[in-house]
Amino acid sequence: MLGVPRLLSGPLGHGQLLPRNRALWTASRYSPLRTHPSATAPNGKRYKTKEAGDNKTGHIEAGPNEGIFFLSNVFPLKLNFTMRLPFIDAEKFLPGVMKRLKNPEHAAADPQNIAERALPSSLPIHVTKILPRVAEGGAFVKFSHEPQNNLEDLEKAIKKYLKENPIKPWFNPFQRVRTNLVQGRPWVEDLYRVPSSRLKVEFVPASPGQTAEELSQETLYSLFRRYGKLIDIKPQPTDSKDLPKFAYLQYNKARHAIMAKNCMHGFVLPASEGGGNTGTRLKLVYQQTKKAHWIWDWFSSHPRIVIPILLAFFGTVTVAIFDPIRTFFIKAHVTRTFHITDNRFYKWLRSQASRATDVLKLSRKKPEDAGLSAIWDDRKDDIKQIQTWLKESADTFIVIQGPRGSGKKELVLDQALGGWKNTLVIDCKPIQEAKGDSSMIFAAAVEVGYRPVFSWMNNISSLIDLAAQGTIGTKTGFSETLDAQLAKIWQNTANALKQIALDGRKKDDKDSDLGDDEYLEAHPERRPVVVVDNFLHKSQEYNVVYDKISEWAAGLTTANIAHVIFLTNDVSFSKSLSKALPDRVFRQITLGDCSPEVAKRFVINHLDADADEGGGPEKKPKPSEMREDLAELDDCISTLGGRLTDLEFLARRIKTGETPKKAVREITEQSASEILKMYILDSNPRKWSPEQAWLLVKSLAHAESLRYNELLLSDIFKSGGEATLQALEQAEMITIVSSNGRPTSIKPGKPVYSAAFKQLTEDHVLKARLDLAILSELIKIETQGIDKVEAELCLLGSLPGSPKQTKGRINWLLGKLYAGQDKVEKYEKESGALKKVLQQEY
Repeated sequence: MLGVPRLLSGPLGHGQLLPRNRALWTASRYSPLRTHPSATAPNGKRYKTKEAGDNKTGHIEAGPNEGIFFLSNVFPLKLNFTMRLPFIDAEKFLPGVMKRLKNPEHAAADPQNIAERALPSSLPIHVTKILPRVAEGGAFVKFSHEPQNNLEDLEKAIKKYLKENPIKPWFNPFQRVRTNLVQGRPWVEDLYRVPSSRLKVEFVPASPGQTAEELSQETLYSLFRRYGKLIDIKPQPTDSKDLPKFAYLQYNKARHAIMAKNCMHGFVLPASEGGGNTGTRLKLVYQQTKKAHWIWDWFSSHPRIVIPILLAFFGTVTVAIFDPIRTFFIKAHVTRTFHITDNRFYKWLRSQASRATDVLKLSRKKPEDAGLSAIWDDRKDDIKQIQTWLKESADTFIVIQGPRGSGKKELVLDQALGGWKNTLVIDCKPIQEAKGDSSMIFAAAVEVGYRPVFSWMNNISSLIDLAAQGTIGTKTGFSETLDAQLAKIWQNTANALKQIALDGRKKDDKDSDLGDDEYLEAHPERRPVVVVDNFLHKSQEYNVVYDKISEWAAGLTTANIAHVIFLTNDVSFSKSLSKALPDRVFRQITLGDCSPEVAKRFVINHLDADADEGGGPEKKPKPSEMREDLAELDDCISTLGGRLTDLEFLARRIKTGETPKKAVREITEQSASEILKMYILDSNPRKWSPEQAWLLVKSLAHAESLRYNELLLSDIFKSGGEATLQALEQAEMITIVSSNGRPTSIKPGKPVYSAAFKQLTEDHVLKARLDLAILSELIKIETQGIDKVEAELCLLGSLPGSPKQTKGRINWLLGKLYAGQDKVEKYEKESGALKKVLQQEY
């Protein structure tokens, strides 16, 4: 075909023969289609054909003895997205790329060849211009013909030729190239519009000022069926007032709609064929079959399908992606992988620096370490006991109980676990004090190194669940409760601890044939240690956190994954832990206050911690030996007690130059102010009243302990007395001593509180004010009792005939009335004396 001569017309002369090759076309650098030399401007220069039409007017005109064919399937239709790519001229780029990708084995690989082969050489036409339509996958072929030639006959000849000699491009080998004669005035715009199988046909007047006729479905079918299979024709709704009038044509394929649009756009239907008085012009545009946001509309209209799919997707992503990452970070947190203090290079630098300071005698022992050495000497049996329990193969569930400031954490972490490799410390205090579920989840994640954590998703998922409930009528389960979120954190932590315990296992070990559970049971030294600090802190407010931790810790010890040590101030810890391990006995150590001898040694060691040893022949005296006021230390310690925090505070004050008596006096005054602020004068809602707290202060100021049941018999504690005492114990104002599992006595929460209570009662104005409040409460209680007695006496007096059976009850009520009134008068008399004190003293 490429070598067959072809008859052309134009300035070269009628009937001139030229070889049919690429010299027939003029184009840009990348365009494979070129115009005939006759397609020149008046100045003799050739011009390029563009997708914007002649002179970028958007139209391609056909003059007398000229016609236009539209060829389809010349370019890949699926590549129209290149029209939107930046810095790329698809009009030039795509034809050039396809020309480079042509396969020599396929004759129709080049779009230029497709256009050349589509027109038979025997056809009496002269091609003057080819306009590629990359976005529509075709090309316009403009030609001239002899006056005696009929355009319809030429169209039939080309269609017959293409049917007998089908051309199938390489990019679409299942469909052949088709062509039709352009009937109208095609609009060859280069806008960013994607072809579709749906066309909108607008009916406009053939000339301005005239009216157009709305064509019937039969007329539209006869005009457009020739271009492909029509699925449906939808006229404009009768109630629509949109102008111009229109109709929708739905083809079964997009290429059929492209052919119809390019051949029939601008076609004028004459009046003789139903086009109205002056004819009707047809304007065609593509109508997208997929409306905007159809994906979102489908999602929002099918919540019963979409929400479970989203839940499954997010769950899969969480388990498959985030859970291994979180387990990795938990392991790094426990093994201290990213802690610089455990780095070998850092340790080497620190050892070198310590040697240099030793040479210069600049090394100092921390005062806290020096002072605590005396405590550890006194508690070495407890330290050895903990270490022995950790080496046993049985499940280890240890509880260290003691008041705040008794050194529980230092005893376990610094002494008992000093050489233990993998230790996880979980502080319950920040978790319990967090405000809101999201903050609580984040605090729990921080304690174990659980990251990434999306605590804010808990609030969002709750809103989604609420919206879904309003949409589909039931909850989706997308939001999770606090205990479910905490369970996930603890479960990931348990997996990480088990992997840590099994990390050192080798295939050539003598017990390599054992399973994981049997191996962990046989090697307790491989298990990590979990230390739960501040257990049951503010447990009366919210107990979910402690229940989950107890269950999780029980699972760790039962499965031999880790040793668990609880540090708590609460003496009632067994109630909470027994829920998780009802059939186990806890290993328990109770830490109390130091003895006076150990307390004195602690203070003296703390004072001597910074003393230089001296390098000369004469040894310098220690600071404790140079102070004469340390003779007061025995009396001061008996007042202060053996609480470590108070002893350390005392030692620091003495080191600053204060005498022991002055330091103890300052500590006592500070404790008295703390008691007033926290337990008596605080206006925040609490579980005790100021009168109840002051009654305890007065009673404990003159006695070392109080009988628990005797206090409950007092009028102030008759209503909810046990709950009040437990709340005061949680607040660390008092300590309840138990014997044989029942409370027996009440003591001050800290040893220094005894002196503080006594100091508070020596303030006459404060004592008078608070005693007056107690008397007012007692008067109120007695008045309420008298009212009840009087009401019952009135009821009995209203009985007819005054029965003899009521005489005993009436006498008893009269006795109660007399005793109550006697108490009221007594309280009123005492109140009057206290009011005089308030009126006379400051």
